[in-house]
Amino acid sequence: MLLENKVALITGIGPGLGPELAYTFAREGASVAICCRREAELARVSAEVEAQGGNVLALSTDVTDRAACKRFVDATVERFGRVDALVNSAYNPGSFALFEDANLDDWRGPLEVNLFGALNMIQEVVPHLKTAGGGAICNINSQIHKKPMPYQGSYGTSKAALEGATKFLAKELGAHKIRVNSVFMGWMWGPPVEGYVEGAAQGGVTRDQIIANITKDIALGEIPDDSDCANAVAFLCSDYARVITGAGLDVNGGEFMP
Repeated sequence: MLLENKVALITGIGPGLGPELAYTFAREGASVAICCRREAELARVSAEVEAQGGNVLALSTDVTDRAACKRFVDATVERFGRVDALVNSAYNPGSFALFEDANLDDWRGPLEVNLFGALNMIQEVVPHLKTAGGGAICNINSQIHKKPMPYQGSYGTSKAALEGATKFLAKELGAHKIRVNSVFMGWMWGPPVEGYVEGAAQGGVTRDQIIANITKDIALGEIPDDSDCANAVAFLCSDYARVITGAGLDVNGGEFMP
């Protein structure tokens, strides 16, 4: 197992990649501490992790609240004794609007969660990773800031800022054997994209036509599953990636090749 006997914190356990990260890390042998704001979602994911024989701690946490992040990290250390990895998966998708029509407060929301929320968690986790002699931080990113699209400026800008922080932190924390990497997701098959496809199909275009329109630009001809994306994150948090830091791994089936 890739993550046997490791302890991983995972933020953003909401519909989408977050739950799959928890399931994957637990299957790979890690004890997982999970957080999001919704108690019902935490209970659902915790039950699934436990059903597959995993160890899990769940705590409702708003990553924009520094004190709440500290409580989450402290509770993890109290329960499991240490921290080996942090996955920053919490996100705010921002407003779907052109810049000139946007309220700039709508741009601050994604920055607060996607950038500063991740930084809150990192600052709380770093002392424990130092104590452990090193560890891994993986920031979930998106190809949107590499492949800009209209109406997604608030989200894409926040993710570009997160990538900048990732590289600076990789340089600063490397001396402590703390690795900091990014995973850039493209189209990812899971609840959000399923919802998009089903919604678009109400407009008279078939589900298969919508999927075909997406996959025609993907080299492998398929939308990556959220479990495949979670596997990539697990790899970066494992000892197999022990000399990888400051890197950005594109997980998009070959849709975008920088």
